[in-house]
Amino acid sequence: MQVYPNRFNLTDTSHLKPFYLIFGEEPQQKLECLEQLRKAALAQGFDERQSLVADNQFSWDTLIEATQTLSLFSSRQIIELELPTGKPGAEGSKVLTSLTDNINPDVLLVIHGGKIDKGVQNTKWFKAIDKHGVYVPSYPLEGNALHQWIGKKMLDSGLQASPQVSQLLVECCEGNLLAATQEIEKLKLLYPNGAPTFEQVSDAVVDQSRFTVFHLVDVLLSGDPKKTIKMLYRLESEGVEPTIVAWALTREWQTLQSILFDKQQGKNINWNQYRIWKSRQSLYQSAMQRLSLDHMALLQTKLAAFDVAIKQTQVVRPYIELCHLCMMFMPYSLENLPLDYGIE
Repeated sequence: MQVYPNRFNLTDTSHLKPFYLIFGEEPQQKLECLEQLRKAALAQGFDERQSLVADNQFSWDTLIEATQTLSLFSSRQIIELELPTGKPGAEGSKVLTSLTDNINPDVLLVIHGGKIDKGVQNTKWFKAIDKHGVYVPSYPLEGNALHQWIGKKMLDSGLQASPQVSQLLVECCEGNLLAATQEIEKLKLLYPNGAPTFEQVSDAVVDQSRFTVFHLVDVLLSGDPKKTIKMLYRLESEGVEPTIVAWALTREWQTLQSILFDKQQGKNINWNQYRIWKSRQSLYQSAMQRLSLDHMALLQTKLAAFDVAIKQTQVVRPYIELCHLCMMFMPYSLENLPLDYGIE
């Protein structure tokens, strides 16, 4: 059974499943779910906790032994098994599947790890565990979901969450829920009355937003220049190589070029062919309304020129040039703006 983190609410008296699967790339939500599980389990007599990591040296006999052996001082236990890759291998798959054949009510197994794909979710072991348990996918929050999360977090901390304050926290902590949690805890200490003004929050909060090139691509497609510039600045400050950003832009140009060509030919867009899932199709549809094949040809020329220059280390300030290229995805009228590679 799949339950998203915002609906994963356990109390001391909640009915606990024998298995929990917590996977995803958003660490704060995963941590909160684990803490809820630990608290509820402890209240219900699971007073022993073991933590195992299924790395290359891990023996699956260790897990089997752990599920069959209880401490002299405990009648129930919770076992937290970390799967760093999300893939237990052939032996691990057999062991995990076998645990569902004879469920021990005194053992609570929590399997957690990073992001997993549909391939993992369709495996025999995953389906067997999920059938008797709960799967919690923890993905980065964006848009309204992020606003709601921050608003609820502030209210739970006894702070008033005005739209202005929530928006400020979104801008400063986007892509970094751990930082958002820390900032909210800081505001709680600084303003125990629970009602800081926008100015007070602005003075207290530090910009700790974090992004990846994949976030950048989505913003490009949506046509938001202000957010694009902020993301580029953050990527540069975190030391992301310009070649990585250029690779992402080139890859996106190739996808958009192909889609626009299909559209011009009167073909229906095969989203599966381009590996564009339903949740992102609206972004591409938005970009298609702004871009043309003629404009894409100009953009190709600029991308190719940048690629040659960056490989020859002729670009003095690569992120300035990357900003120009990103603006052409909006598109801004920059096709006549020469790229300055600092060549005398």
